[in-house]
Amino acid sequence: MAATVRIPTTMRPLTGGEKQVSVEPGSLSDVIAALEAQHPGLGERLLDDEGGLRKFVNVFVDDDDVRFLDGLETPVADGITVSIIPAVAGG
Repeated sequence: MAATVRIPTTMRPLTGGEKQVSVEPGSLSDVIAALEAQHPGLGERLLDDEGGLRKFVNVFVDDDDVRFLDGLETPVADGITVSIIPAVAGG
């Protein structure tokens, strides 16, 4: 099996318009590396220069915010869905 990553509309040009991408399970860091390997440019949209998650990108593993789990070390198992949700700002 694989894990599924939901791609937000703003990042779909990097995936050729795909709404979902399948990747091998592992840690969230492994999932992001797999995304970058399949669709170059996604990694830099998700990670900052120090290799941490960007402030304005929220990542959920099965509806749980990874910032309240183990961050990039959060396990992503077979059949799990990872959702990438850009933060919305404005007023």
